Amino acid sequence: MIMQTIKVLIDAGKASAGPPLGPALGPMGINTMAVVEEINKKTKDLEGMKIPVIINIDSDKSFTIEVGSPQTSALIKKELGIKKAVGKVNEEVSGNLSFDQLKKITKAKYPQLVARTMKSALLEMAGSCRSAGVNIENVTVKEFTAKLKSGEFDSKIE
Repeated sequence: MIMQTIKVLIDAGKASAGPPLGPALGPMGINTMAVVEEINKKTKDLEGMKIPVIINIDSDKSFTIEVGSPQTSALIKKELGIKKAVGKVNEEVSGNLSFDQLKKITKAKYPQLVARTMKSALLEMAGSCRSAGVNIENVTVKEFTAKLKSGEFDSKIE
């Protein structure tokens, strides 16, 4: 039976016994370092991003850790290797994603999306690219979505 749930946003692969984990876990009497090690193990592949983490603590002081998905903008920036997106979306371009990169980001976010098909999920992620000032396949997001809707990329969608 779950006694308590703690929700935190941590730097992937860099959790520590300091805030926000230490102060939240200390009063519960569970092994904070074991929790930290488990979180770092589960998030090491996402280093450099903020990740939502849920820690469920049982009455017997055992715990389970659920790692959420990073924000879409963080995945886009990581894929492009940039620190910050542009400030003027319709005037500047912060990068260009290939279709395969967009598909990779979409697959990472798919469980949290409302979309029922991969094609609609790709359209949803393309909208996030537009907000970040990112082009897809060397065209604007508007042009890309038109191509996607027309079926031009159907053979690449699984």
